[in-house]
Amino acid sequence: MIHLSNITKQHGSQVLFRDAGFQILPGTRAGLVGPNGAGKTTVFRIISGEEEPDSGDLTFARNVTVGYFSQDVGEMSGRSALEEVMAGCAETVRLAAELKDMEARMCEPLPDDEMAALLERYGDAVERFEHQGGYDLDTRAQTVLTGLGIGPDRFNYPVESFSGGWKMRIALAGILTLSPDVLLLDEPTNHLDVESIIWLEEWLANDFKGALLMTSHDRDFMNRVVTRIVEVANRTITTYGGNYDFYERERDIRLEQLIASHKRQQEMLAKEEDFIARFAARASHAAQVQSRVKKLEKIDRIEIPAEDRLVRFEFAEPPRSGDEVVVIDGLAKQWTTPDGGEKQVFHGVTGMVRRCEKIAVVGVNGAGKSTFLKVLAEQTEPTSGSVALGANVEVGYFSQHALDVLDPKKTVFETMQEAMPLANIGVIRNLLAAFLFSGDSVDKRVENLSGGERSRVVLATILARPVNLLVLDEPTNHLDIRSREILLGALQNFTGTVVLVSHDRHFLRSLVGRVFEIGHGELRVYEGDYEYYLSKTEHAA
Repeated sequence: MIHLSNITKQHGSQVLFRDAGFQILPGTRAGLVGPNGAGKTTVFRIISGEEEPDSGDLTFARNVTVGYFSQDVGEMSGRSALEEVMAGCAETVRLAAELKDMEARMCEPLPDDEMAALLERYGDAVERFEHQGGYDLDTRAQTVLTGLGIGPDRFNYPVESFSGGWKMRIALAGILTLSPDVLLLDEPTNHLDVESIIWLEEWLANDFKGALLMTSHDRDFMNRVVTRIVEVANRTITTYGGNYDFYERERDIRLEQLIASHKRQQEMLAKEEDFIARFAARASHAAQVQSRVKKLEKIDRIEIPAEDRLVRFEFAEPPRSGDEVVVIDGLAKQWTTPDGGEKQVFHGVTGMVRRCEKIAVVGVNGAGKSTFLKVLAEQTEPTSGSVALGANVEVGYFSQHALDVLDPKKTVFETMQEAMPLANIGVIRNLLAAFLFSGDSVDKRVENLSGGERSRVVLATILARPVNLLVLDEPTNHLDIRSREILLGALQNFTGTVVLVSHDRHFLRSLVGRVFEIGHGELRVYEGDYEYYLSKTEHAA
């Protein structure tokens, strides 16, 4: 369907890839991976026509439609949510109007030759309309919107009334409703809760018939959806058969083989260069020396890709808290709505958080998970009931709003230094390196950081403090898979207590040993890990 051949692309002095290529075949499901800055988004933009390669060929099969969802959704205004989704299918809507117009003309008396031409155009338009799924467009748009968490009660809300995260869902719904031949998805699970992620998995598996190329920081989502991996790294593009877990194993095997080949080549080169150096001045060996020089000039040198150094940081032992970290009794919370009414978030919540537990707070979108964490962290007062922190409990709280409290004019290093005033420069740099800030990146100003980089800074400042209760609301948002693995390792080794909300199922499965489910205003406690919780609920399906 789409073939990239001998593609070269360079941004300034940085070569992203040279003479690279891969194919998107009908019905394939591929994940696009690679380090930040390697060129994944550039690949999307080349396929979608937003950029052109410096050299190479890009060929498309006839009449292929491409849909591209990116994190830049642009301006949305003047339409309802459902109308905005339908607007993404403008060609299909135009065809519907054209068909209606032609049908009206066919009811009029026309000369035979005009009628024949009209019927031919009508047949072509019907074929295109059917190919684009025009006959069930309305139903499809409503189904997709509902699956992504925007139900019929909000179809007619103006798009301006939705937050940025919900606008991303509306934009995603527009691309999915289009149902193109080739679907390009750049981080589609950002801003989605677990229910919406599971719905999207099932939609891609059962309802979408085209080819898919996507990036995602959600390991479980990648593993369940893709059967091929396209890696952009080291100035080339490499294709692997299998899901993300297979790719990681195969990549490591290939790297070991490459290192072994590089070692053998280096040994051979050293011998040849030693011979040339020893006998270069001897006329009797001139022919042999010249032969070996030419041989070395023709050899393709094996390059070992620069390794991403993973610096492990040993966090200071947090102060010991009492065995009862948080005692919750008859807790209730309600918010005042914009129209002056009251919305009950939860009520009658009773439970206990014990020392060293790692607890996931789960529930459908809007159930009150974030509000519950705010009350636990004493960021907001309950309407009734009580939350009592135990003896010697020190709380560290993370939410997406915590990113806004960073001083935009300070550098990454200065921000960390402020959080650890007694630490020496080496300790601060080592901690920052553990969160992927090294070299000149520690001198970047906060205002110039991406969302993921800001999240890593805030998490590093929280984990550097002597806290023994971490309350984390979506700490994995904006973090790529590597950053999530670093955070996961840090939390697994953390000897204090953790209560968190996350939509990353791999993260929850690898970390938590107890689950609090908030639903219908109440709290249910599952005395087991995340798999145990799934097995005891309908989510297991």
